[in-house]
Amino acid sequence: MKRQALLLVAVFLFAGLSCSSAIAGKAPGTSAAEDKTPPSYDMKPQAILDLQELQKKFVSLAEALPAEKFTWRPAEGVRSVSELFLHVAAANYNFPTLIGTTPAPGFSAKGFEKSTTDKAKVIEQLNSSFAYAIASVQAMSNGDFAKPEKKLGPDANDGDVVYLMVVHNHEHLGQSIAYARANGVVPPWTAEAMKKNANGPME
Repeated sequence: MKRQALLLVAVFLFAGLSCSSAIAGKAPGTSAAEDKTPPSYDMKPQAILDLQELQKKFVSLAEALPAEKFTWRPAEGVRSVSELFLHVAAANYNFPTLIGTTPAPGFSAKGFEKSTTDKAKVIEQLNSSFAYAIASVQAMSNGDFAKPEKKLGPDANDGDVVYLMVVHNHEHLGQSIAYARANGVVPPWTAEAMKKNANGPME
């Protein structure tokens, strides 16, 4: 029985790889031809739009969580609610400095995540850090996204840093939603959708 199950898994994996190759327009094992078409994705406005939307969601989650839950943590050794939000804020302060943005006044990374559990102060840091990160991207020219950052890797550029900053926020937004749900808090944007539609999307 176990052998049959393993064979079934192998078949599904092979089928998945074959489908992926077919979708990509090439046979398994062949390398993709060099793409010589001009890029069409404008990263600057999309990154700004993403960061603005992420700010709204993080802040609304922080506002929806009761103040007494800011010290809650899912397990020992895992970030608490306040530590999670301050980790997000710290990253928003840190990422732009990698591309030469002047450090945010008054910010010190050392001990920042544990610097406060006060709900109002945590929300203030979230707003301040997103404002700083968004302003940093807004100050970039389109050409700046291709500016090399050799200290981060032989092929790294400023666009990579912006991309990682956005991805980092999305990763921890998911974590924040899980924290909120674990404490009986429905994400505000989901609650709003449910009011409009009884079968609205769930996150």
